[in-house]
Amino acid sequence: MNGVFLRGAGLAVLAALALGGVGCSSTSLNRAPVEERPPRSEKPLAPVVQSDNAAIKQAPGFENAGKPGYYTVKPGDTLLKISLEHGQTFRDLATWNQLDNPNRIEVGQVLRVIPPADGDVVVKPIPKAVVAASPVSQPVAAAPAPASEPASAAPTGAEITSNWMWPVNGTVLAGFDEVRNKGLDISGKLGDPVVAVADGRVVYVGAGLRGYGNLIILKHDNVYLTAYAHNRTLLVKEDQSVLKGQKIAEMGSSDTDRVKLHFEVRRQGKPVDPSKYLPPR
Repeated sequence: MNGVFLRGAGLAVLAALALGGVGCSSTSLNRAPVEERPPRSEKPLAPVVQSDNAAIKQAPGFENAGKPGYYTVKPGDTLLKISLEHGQTFRDLATWNQLDNPNRIEVGQVLRVIPPADGDVVVKPIPKAVVAASPVSQPVAAAPAPASEPASAAPTGAEITSNWMWPVNGTVLAGFDEVRNKGLDISGKLGDPVVAVADGRVVYVGAGLRGYGNLIILKHDNVYLTAYAHNRTLLVKEDQSVLKGQKIAEMGSSDTDRVKLHFEVRRQGKPVDPSKYLPPR
């Protein structure tokens, strides 16, 4: 009996201790102080350093930017447009700049636009296969022309222009004004003959220059180029020598709103008033 009592009392004591322990634990959890810590300061991120292996690619020829005799390619430029503006042939520019494909130039690229000086590195010529496949060098509706003897060495400067002739017999529709019209627009009928104003060499035949349609460019010497635009049919081919008065094209309306010839004179690449170089009528 006493043993049963003691065991019961012992159980009661253990139960009381157990309940007391839980109570203390609960009280302790509820009263535990909340520790307030100051906000952690955020450290700035370290700057991202570009690896040497990821260096920005420079456009070809960038080291010549701003030097005399060099030109930096702008949006919308073509090699033909650049060559015309600098009084050169696109073939020469392709050769001087070692361009395997004259149709592939990029904005920011720096091109040589004057002949290399003596002692400069000799550059490789443009491959014939690439030139043959290039749209800026293919004739448009070109027909064979009678062979002619190479033009004799022509005088330079004002002497060469003193004996020029008009390229067509029409009247002037629009004159030269340096801003809106870089040459003369001359009227005519579809198929009328277009002739060379002087002896020269054909340096371009095609439709690769926007706004000019079927175009022929003649080089008369190291100073003067003449351009004949909007033709229907082109009757000469590149590198062909032509004589003053030789028919080189037929009038048309390619890339324009009416039949007319747009005629330009370029002096060292700069457009000048053709009426000052053609004989009075």
